[in-house]
Amino acid sequence: MNYPNKKVVSNSKPIIYSNRGMNLEDDINITNKYYLENDIAIIYKKPTPIKVVKVDYNNRINTKIKEAYYEIPSTTDYNGIYKGKYIDFDAKETRSKTSFPLSNIHAHQIRHLISVERHGGISFLIISFVVLNEVYLLETRYIKEFIDNNERKSIPYEYIKTHGYLLRQNYYPRIEYIEILDNIINKYNKKGGSNNEKVN
Repeated sequence: MNYPNKKVVSNSKPIIYSNRGMNLEDDINITNKYYLENDIAIIYKKPTPIKVVKVDYNNRINTKIKEAYYEIPSTTDYNGIYKGKYIDFDAKETRSKTSFPLSNIHAHQIRHLISVERHGGISFLIISFVVLNEVYLLETRYIKEFIDNNERKSIPYEYIKTHGYLLRQNYYPRIEYIEILDNIINKYNKKGGSNNEKVN
């Protein structure tokens, strides 16, 4: 155990299920289904808001949307509730072995994550280093801290490894992130603090 500064969940290697034909989003969707079916948490993928402008009403059965566009910029991919806490996060993949490019996440998404944390929710990124076969949960506070104190256009792998949580990869659930939320919530409760306080 190495909580929380070097937040590796376990000294043992995560179980790797390579060549599953799944990407990170698929894995998280399957994980969320497991949490829902087992009454652990209610976390959903947010629908992307679109405005339909042209529809082909050929017949009732084969009605087709011919033209549509994104109505407003989407915020993050996932939100829900766990142990009375509002949860909001996005999932990102990178093939880089050395860093996570900030271009992979939009500025308005970062602002949204910061706002969620400021209002008492728990927000974070789940970042998959595809080539390394490692998946990390990085809390918003550390994303903001890095951006505020660096001019780099990518977050180094070592920064994420130091400040993030290495997530276990299983068969079902695929990406075990709830156990990390337990750790985060427990530490806040123990300190009697809010999400705006850094957990040491």
